[in-house]
Amino acid sequence: MRGRSVFGREDVGAPTSAEAAAFDRHAAQSLGVPEPTLMENAGRGAAQVLERLYPRGRVLGVVGPGNNGGDALVLLRTLAAWGRPVAALPAAKRGPDTLLHGWPLEGWCAEGVEPAAEDRAARALADADVIVDGILGTGAHGAPREPQARFIRAITGTGRTGRPVVALDIPSGVDATTGEARGEAVTAEVTIAFGWPKRGTLLQPGRSHAGRIVAVEIGFPAPGERAFAARLLTPGWASARRPRRPPDAHKGSVGQVLIVAGRVGMAGAAAMAGAAAVAARSALRAGLGLLRIASMPENREILQTLVPEAIFIDRRQGEELEAAISVSDAIAIGPGMGVDDDAARLLELVVARSEPRPLLLDADALTLVGQGVLHPFREVGARRPVLLTPHPGELERICGRARHEILGARVEAAAEAASTLRATVLLKGLPSIVVSPDGAAWINTVGSSDLATGGMGDVLTGAAATFVAQGASAAEAAGLALYYTGRAADLADRGVSLLPFDLTERLPDALAEEGPGENPLGLPFVVFDQEPPH
Repeated sequence: MRGRSVFGREDVGAPTSAEAAAFDRHAAQSLGVPEPTLMENAGRGAAQVLERLYPRGRVLGVVGPGNNGGDALVLLRTLAAWGRPVAALPAAKRGPDTLLHGWPLEGWCAEGVEPAAEDRAARALADADVIVDGILGTGAHGAPREPQARFIRAITGTGRTGRPVVALDIPSGVDATTGEARGEAVTAEVTIAFGWPKRGTLLQPGRSHAGRIVAVEIGFPAPGERAFAARLLTPGWASARRPRRPPDAHKGSVGQVLIVAGRVGMAGAAAMAGAAAVAARSALRAGLGLLRIASMPENREILQTLVPEAIFIDRRQGEELEAAISVSDAIAIGPGMGVDDDAARLLELVVARSEPRPLLLDADALTLVGQGVLHPFREVGARRPVLLTPHPGELERICGRARHEILGARVEAAAEAASTLRATVLLKGLPSIVVSPDGAAWINTVGSSDLATGGMGDVLTGAAATFVAQGASAAEAAGLALYYTGRAADLADRGVSLLPFDLTERLPDALAEEGPGENPLGLPFVVFDQEPPH
């Protein structure tokens, strides 16, 4: 199996610029962690990562005026002590002498570092084998100003020649909160984050500028549960939260799901939602006990052919449908069910009869909600756990917020919808984002554009329904479904030829993985390592 891998401990935050700055102050002022210690640890940790990835050649650090520049100088000083040829190019209104003697801590972090004259910047960049971007840090906002913008342009041009660029904490020019690049921005081969990846490097277009993201521990104390609004869905997080089957389990005790899906001529969508739940059952073996699919009778033959383990329910038979609802631990509704009056009545019936059972709405059910069915929706979410799985267009119809606004502030848009609707929202995209009604957010770290094929969302719905039925919260179920289906896609390794059934075939392999994943760098202080997007 050649699937792309992610290494990540159980609790990895994704702070905004403001959250990172606040925690820095808290660590220094309230917890007694000196800023020089953090800078030393950051620079030395980054030096070890750089040495592991690029063990040969001359290293040039392009050094800005703030703490990010100080981190770069510590990196260079450390490499010089190990025998690497290094130089520092000041990207500020300071000369080489000031770089050595007037920098933070009276030159401590620059001791032994050879300065490169600014008027020879082009030659210094051309002579370098590895370039370190230490120009702008997480506190920078908006388009970079001169002279920093000039150095960013120089790095970008040098990067086109194939010389690797290593960014410290965040590529210069990328907003640490939103991922926006409003002017010149460095495109790095590797971004070494300190403590945790910054949110802007996980969101587009920042994610494409960051390259491979490696987060290193630098001595920060453990953050409180709500120090950061968003955290990452990592292998460690998923492994710690995946429901497990007890030794005395039977099929009635490990989850029963009802999927309401499909209309005449739309059996494919119904089958795919059922296949996702069956894949979760067959993958986990300690997973779903029973699956029922409610659809039109015309779909019975194809559904029972594709999903023979499932129990078929005629969605038009009210008593039969209500009986299935009464024994289900979770209900998923929407894929391929239609958006006509009959589908609207079915949605209202299922919602009314299923309280207080967890409810998952996807696809056509979301369209019906956007058309005003179940209004006001807050009352639905107030009486039971609810998970909505919209893509940006569906969220636009549900909440009335313009799509470009959603795409420009994905975490905030999902959080606003979750709060307004009293439901957990899984906003699909790259990356997909989960936000609970209380504002806690998780950002997915697996998956790629290979998943941009019809039917993938139905796989996600079935998997999430299984995890909810097994006792996971709506937010946990959404996160687990995102992680494991994305990981299955990586393991399938079919590129743009990836199909939904490829995911179901590789879910067993994904679910068999335990722990934080393989640490490819082998460095104990690495807390997260994610390959570039594709």
